[in-house]
Amino acid sequence: MPTKPLDAKTVLDNDPWLEPNVPAIIHRHDAFRKWKDSIEQNEGGYEPFTKGYLKFGLNVRADGSVVYREWAPNAIKASLIGDFNEWNRESHPMAKDHFGVWEITVPPKARGVCAIPHDSKIKISMVIPGGERIERLPAWIKRVTQDLSVSPVYDARFWNPPQAERYKFKNARPPKPRGVRIYEAHVGISTPEYRVGTYKEFTTNMLPRIRDLGYNVIQLMAIMEHAYYASFGYQVTSFFAASSRYGTPEELKELIDTAHGMGITVLLDIVHSHACKNVLDGLNLFDGTDHQYFHEGGKGRHDLWDSRLFNYGSYEVLRFLMSNLRFWMDEYKFDGFRFDGVTSMMYIHHGNGVGFSGGYHEYFGEQADIEAIVYLMLANDAVHSIFPDCITIAEDVSGMPLLCKPVSKGGVGFDYRLSMAIPDMWIKLLKHKTDDEWNMSNIVHTLTNRRYGEKSIAYAESHDQALVGDKTLAFWLMDKEMYTNMSDLSEMTPVISRGIALHKMIRLLVHSLGGEGYLNFEGNEFGHPEWLDFPREGNGNSFHYARRQWNVVDDPILRYRYLNEFDKAMNHTEAKYGWLAAEPAYVSLKHEVDKVIVYERAGLLFVFNFHPTKSFTDYRVGVEVPGEYHVILTSDEPRFGGFGNVQLGGQYLTTPLGWNGRRNWVQVYIPTRTCVVLAKD
Repeated sequence: MPTKPLDAKTVLDNDPWLEPNVPAIIHRHDAFRKWKDSIEQNEGGYEPFTKGYLKFGLNVRADGSVVYREWAPNAIKASLIGDFNEWNRESHPMAKDHFGVWEITVPPKARGVCAIPHDSKIKISMVIPGGERIERLPAWIKRVTQDLSVSPVYDARFWNPPQAERYKFKNARPPKPRGVRIYEAHVGISTPEYRVGTYKEFTTNMLPRIRDLGYNVIQLMAIMEHAYYASFGYQVTSFFAASSRYGTPEELKELIDTAHGMGITVLLDIVHSHACKNVLDGLNLFDGTDHQYFHEGGKGRHDLWDSRLFNYGSYEVLRFLMSNLRFWMDEYKFDGFRFDGVTSMMYIHHGNGVGFSGGYHEYFGEQADIEAIVYLMLANDAVHSIFPDCITIAEDVSGMPLLCKPVSKGGVGFDYRLSMAIPDMWIKLLKHKTDDEWNMSNIVHTLTNRRYGEKSIAYAESHDQALVGDKTLAFWLMDKEMYTNMSDLSEMTPVISRGIALHKMIRLLVHSLGGEGYLNFEGNEFGHPEWLDFPREGNGNSFHYARRQWNVVDDPILRYRYLNEFDKAMNHTEAKYGWLAAEPAYVSLKHEVDKVIVYERAGLLFVFNFHPTKSFTDYRVGVEVPGEYHVILTSDEPRFGGFGNVQLGGQYLTTPLGWNGRRNWVQVYIPTRTCVVLAKD
């Protein structure tokens, strides 16, 4: 049955301001429909089409035979070579069909016994027009390893462990969280030691820590195999291989299954925006041509990233990428994806040198890359139809309208977008403004400036701010004294007092006002004392900064624990009251002189005093719902490094007189650089 066309009314129901762009939106939806109907007619729909990994690559049959298929249309000869046949280029020739797909079946040694040993090395050897022989790692390979003592180039491995050694999942996926509290993590840096951390260590040491902090989602970075560790996982070479730096595929499965047992959803940082330009262990020039998986020439190259750009208008590229999504959800039980580099994908200019003002003319027309946008629509439509509870997040700085609306309504189909303007705002404030110059209206505007009805994920800082050359919020606030005055045995200096206070206030403000989800990069919750810098030539290949120093937050005499405890309390309070799943907040006060922000969300009353010196007694704030209120959370608690001037509980009775646009008011004590949250009895 053909996919239903999109009509103008459906688009305008989302946003009446889109009227001039309705033809462009319908045009891209028509392109999406054409692809979806073609997949339905040729393949039988998303379900079989996204299972390309069961057709391509190396798959083992019940009798022990191995079927290997590879799309390489330019090759004129191909053979499977490896340890199993002593790298003989003649013994296992492959046959080519009229679609350019090469195939071979390797019979078993005996029934149920593979002729290719588990974890042995393999390659595809091809001859291209002109007679040149080229050898590549299979494009759909599920395991690659690196022996840096021999070569930086990866070896492809035939991963087929005995049944007894295969990880068996024990836990069901947790229900889709209503309010996502995301812990962004990198397995390799999650150890305090000077080396690469492992899946096993993350499972044992990190998962309980993340659970206790109150995060219900983990976003794992740098899992897809990448050639260069310092790329943070963004130069992918093998799209179906889980990085061998951290351990085996079975150990990653155990990590995800254990997280599920704790009720934690696990997302994969997926990189479909570009690919590593490596030839010997990547997709570049796979069959000898410039244009197999990628656009040829300049269109297929990202100048800033020095990488290759996919041809999203190619049938086999769509099969490869959509099957890649399905593979990670089927094989490893990931619950969804954070799509990297969405801005680069959606525009011909890739966002390079472009400052998006928010004008609708910037999103449609000649600058829009329709093929890439349609791929994102197909990807979202497919994974949500096969896995209804799947979560997809777009890393988009442009603010593309309808990005987080269903494809059926003219949208691109994501569940959330990252609010990338928020961390930039905090850095600018801390870098260029004194505390008395902070503009409350501008802060609130940046935190609330999101498209109504499209969910966003707010964050005060991410991994970008943690990298060397930049500074985390804690560093901006306290770097002058972080190495000398973070012990309770030293005096609480003005720098440390201010830093601890503002670190807590900024995070709660972002968490409760900035979106429908919240994200934190590992270590930032406690003000990690060092930046992040991976081993590279420029630092003597040092691991000194490529780790997380959990010892400082676990030390009972260091003040990092105060920030950690507040982060935990903030998450657990959200879990109880659910402000992330509630309607956006109603902001009743942005007082520029007093530096006070007041708003209500999910039935809670939030009051922030950013004034550097003034405390306010009996400060009158508006509140819509009358009754008796109590303080349920305050940054001033001693266990959070506060001074204990604001007590939990208390009795705050409303007065039925209008104030700041609300029907009632209540009076609160709000000390300098303190935030309080009140709940109705």
